[in-house]
Parts: sequence; structure tokens; C-alpha cells
Amino acid sequence: MAAWSNPEFALGGVNHLALVCSDMKRTVEFYTGVLGMRLVKTIDLPDGGQHFFLDMGGGNLLAFFWFPGAPDPIPGVTTAETSPGIGDFATAVGTMNHVAISVPEERFLEYRAKLKAKGVKVAPVIDHDDSPQGFTPEFHDEVYIRSFYFQDPDGILLEFACWRRELARPGDLGREPKTAADRVAKA
Repeated sequence: MAAWSNPEFALGGVNHLALVCSDMKRTVEFYTGVLGMRLVKTIDLPDGGQHFFLDMGGGNLLAFFWFPGAPDPIPGVTTAETSPGIGDFATAVGTMNHVAISVPEERFLEYRAKLKAKGVKVAPVIDHDDSPQGFTPEFHDEVYIRSFYFQDPDGILLEFACWRRELARPGDLGREPKTAADRVAKA
């Protein structure tokens, strides 16, 4: 993706995304041992909690809080029940649905196989295109992003994704945003 300069604010992308885990040791082991991220900062909080930062590469950090009294996740509400391509992955308003991590297209399938070899359950590859269903079973030149999903030990939905072309070209825009009135809340 080409760099774009915001004329309103000199935004530099995401500084870090902070998530909540149930077991900091297990989380650090997964993100460093399985995904190869580098632990760069650890903080003990006054209430007994912790806040750790992991370097994802490219100047991007992923952070985790561990709170001693944090409530458990509720699949289908606070976390996705499963992955796109497998089943319902909707989450509640105000929650973080998933973290998409950029990977090079030429290593995309290699990385999927590598995660599977490490025992990570990965969803099928999804080739996103502009068809009515938003994806195609047959890979073709108009696929704008390839991705597959998997979950961390707490069920946080992760995605490895690779852009295949520039966005904001004709056909990428033009859909009217939905409003709160368009929602059908789950019972």
C-alpha cells in the first residue's frame, strides 16, 4: 500500500493496539515463540496487573494487559466464535473483532503451512474480491487481499493478510454507510 498523508493530523499509523489476556506467560510464549514477535517492554501495574509490549515489525507494537479481576471472554459477544470462512465471527459493538497482520504475498502460503506445523488451527485461505459475496473460490487478478485467520490462546482472532493492489481506485468506494437504524441486535 502506498503511503498517504493526512492533511488534518500528522497521524503515523497505530502506535500500539492493547488487548487483554488471561495468562501473560502463555500469551508471551505464543506471540514470541509461535509468531516470532519480540518482547520489548514489561510493566507491573499498581493494582497487581501487568502491561507488556511486543514488537510486530514495521514499527508496529501489540500490547497486552493482564488484570487480576478481568472477566472471562464471551464468545460471540466479546470475541469471535470462530473464523471467517468457517462460521459466525460477529462481535459486539465496541469490541475489537480481529487483528490483521501484514505478511509478504510471496510467503503467505508458506506462513500458513508453518503455523499449521506449529499446531495452530488455521482457517481456509480467503481471496477477497469485489464479487457480491466478497470473496472468490478461484484465485484471480482482481483479488485485492488474501488472508487466513487463526486464534491466540485466549481466542483473540488474528489474521495474516497481504494486499495485492492499491485501494481507493474506481469501484473500491461508493457504498453507503449503514446506520444504527439498520442494525438487528441479537437476542
